Formats: sequence, C-alpha cells, structure tokens
Amino acid sequence: MPRFSLMPREKRFFDLFEQDSVNLVKAARALVDMVETWQDVEAKAKAITDLEHAGDAITHQIISLLHRTFVTPMDREDMTALVNALDDVLDFIQSAADFMLLYRVGKPTTKACELANIVLEASMVIERAMPLLRRPSALKDVLTHCVELNRLENKADNVYRAALGELFSNSTDYALIIKWREVYEHMETATDRCEDVANVLEGVALKYA
Repeated sequence: MPRFSLMPREKRFFDLFEQDSVNLVKAARALVDMVETWQDVEAKAKAITDLEHAGDAITHQIISLLHRTFVTPMDREDMTALVNALDDVLDFIQSAADFMLLYRVGKPTTKACELANIVLEASMVIERAMPLLRRPSALKDVLTHCVELNRLENKADNVYRAALGELFSNSTDYALIIKWREVYEHMETATDRCEDVANVLEGVALKYA
C-alpha cells in the first residue's frame, strides 16, 4: 500500500510548497519583464529581491514545520531537498537580475531574453506539478512534468552555449564579455536547479505512486 495512504497528512506542507512555486513564477515573470522592457531596472531588480526574500520566508516556514511535525507526508529528506532546490532556483533568478543592474550591462541581448523565458517556462511547470503532490492518484502525472523540466534544461544549455559563442564572436569588449557571461551563467544555472526540483519530484512520484 502506498505510504501516502498510511500517514496522517500535514496539509500545511502542501500549502507552503504551492505558495513557494507561485512565488517562484512571480520572480521568473519579473525577470522576463526586466530583460524584455529594460525600463525602471532598479525598481524591477528590487521587486525580484523582495520576491526572493518572500521565498526565503516560505523556506524557513517549511523547515520550521518539519522540525515540529512528528509524522510528515513525505520523507523528510525529500522535503528538505525539494525546498532547497526551489530556494536555489529563486536565488539564481535574483542573482541574474542583480548582476545586470550592478554591472550596468545595457540593453539585454536576445539570448538573455531567451534564457529568461526558459526560466519562466520551467517555473510554470513546477507550479503546475506541485499541487499533484496532494493526491496519490495524481503522482504519476508528476513524471510528465519532470520530463518537461529536463527538456527545458537541455534547451537552456543549448541557448547558453550559443550565447557564449555569440558573445566571444561579436565583441572585443572583454569587460562586457565577462559581465554577460556571468549573467548567462546565473540564468542557465537557474534551469539546472529546476532540473534538481524535477529529480526530487520524480523520486517522490516513483516512491509513493
């Protein structure tokens, strides 16, 4: 019998994970808006930082609840890995926005916009997957979302490599190259961390479905 059916459920965990994913999508959408319009950049970067702080608060609530809950709806290790992976995605979104502001990179490149949109796509997949954790009968559907997250991470890898190629081919401004390389790296790493989320979700789905 699936372990989910044997354990009392602390529904607040599911509520908090869903809140975390909603907050993540807000931050990713704000990053897309930032790179695509490139106006009021400082205010938009601050808004993303505020969302990152909100994500930190949710992370702290989940960890605190884990310490106070005797029987959890999933293994503690899985829940800890999931909340840390979500936190990492948000951290790299915020870092990408911060570095663009601090480095004064100028109008973002087409590849930066592509990467930001992939981060948003992946975040939205996570948001769709998270409510499925509540229902044992829906856990198999989580695997479909995991496949999509893996596809998006591969797509981001390809865009990242193409972005670096363009950067080194089209510019002799080495300071600008270094700045954009770091921004690209933060965006691509955000998708890597989305894949980490997928790996945790896949493990949970296979374990409890």
